Amino acid sequence: MIVKMEVKKRFKTYKIIMLVILVAFITFLCTSIGMYQYFLNKNGDNFSIWATTSSNSDIATTLNKYKSIINKYYLGEVDEEKLKEGAIKGYIEGLEDPYTEYISKEDMQDYLDDTMGNFVGIGIYMVKNTEVDKIQVLAPIKNSPAEKAGILPGDLIIAVDDVQYTADDMTEVSAKIKGEEGTNVKVEILRGTETKTFALTRETIKVNPVEGKVLNNHIGYIEFSSFDEGTAEDFKAKYEELQKQGIDSLIIDLRNNGGGIVDEALKIADYIVDKGSVLLYEVDKNNNEEVKKSENDPIINVPIIILTNENTASSSEILAGALKDLGKAKIVGITTYGKGVIQQVLSLPDGSGLKITSEKYLTPNKTQINEIGIEPDVIVELPDTVENILAVEEKDDTQLQKAIEMLK
Repeated sequence: MIVKMEVKKRFKTYKIIMLVILVAFITFLCTSIGMYQYFLNKNGDNFSIWATTSSNSDIATTLNKYKSIINKYYLGEVDEEKLKEGAIKGYIEGLEDPYTEYISKEDMQDYLDDTMGNFVGIGIYMVKNTEVDKIQVLAPIKNSPAEKAGILPGDLIIAVDDVQYTADDMTEVSAKIKGEEGTNVKVEILRGTETKTFALTRETIKVNPVEGKVLNNHIGYIEFSSFDEGTAEDFKAKYEELQKQGIDSLIIDLRNNGGGIVDEALKIADYIVDKGSVLLYEVDKNNNEEVKKSENDPIINVPIIILTNENTASSSEILAGALKDLGKAKIVGITTYGKGVIQQVLSLPDGSGLKITSEKYLTPNKTQINEIGIEPDVIVELPDTVENILAVEEKDDTQLQKAIEMLK
């Protein structure tokens, strides 16, 4: 009897516990349903928008849903043009291609002016230095306000007109330092551990980067930092000037040359290689090939050495690759950057533009360059004592010295 009574008590206790648990579960379920209905009614538009969006991949429809939410809930003022521009930039950035970019209507003319080699500003070439997250001066343009003021290669731009910028803000900085001729701009730079501020007056800058001189042993030396409109003609004129001074060999310095207009590089190659030689293969997304060939008899028939480094890119690699493959030049230095894709700039009806990667290029031997680079015939590193590869003194320039030695 005692055992049976204990069993009954335990069973009764178990039923009570289960009843409590069941009531708690039902209460939770009812509360959850009620809260769901509350939020569904309160934010019904949100739920319907997301439901529609998830089943519709059309970008215009998706953006319209976001627009509906913004119009209903956003507290601040809405600038439709800025929203549209931001949406386009974000869409293009989704390609994750560092060379494809949207160019606003306001920036389009400046971009074209830069490409052609004419603009109003302070006269500097800039690159992104991602290691320190700053914009770095690649080089000041000769006789520009920047050069006259003392801005040097390797200087890091901290701020323009008291607004600080990072490496990702290069487009904004470029626009900021441009302006009307005769107006002023303040540029703050970091040089080593020292901060310097320059007050500069904007001028019309005509880019003419082709420089040349005669070295010992009748060796000609030509250097330029980009391929702008007219660079090939300037190169030809400079070579003819050196030729009159009795040179019998040539060094073409493409170190820190980031490229530019492809046709300018092909024109320079045309001065050197035999007529009808393949200079370049351009391959589109459908693997269609366009072959670029030299069209004229060569006017330069001397031994040539090309200097390269890790900043030799794009059109510079086209020129170096063509002359190397065709046996018209030896390359000295270190492996190039490896930008083996070509962009074209499309002008859109609203005045904006799209610089888009449309083709890859291959050298005459069909060598792939993109993300690989061109390996020199003779690899020569600069000494460890060189702190700034953008400003190497001739006595420390082992790459130039090796080229001179090879041409003696």
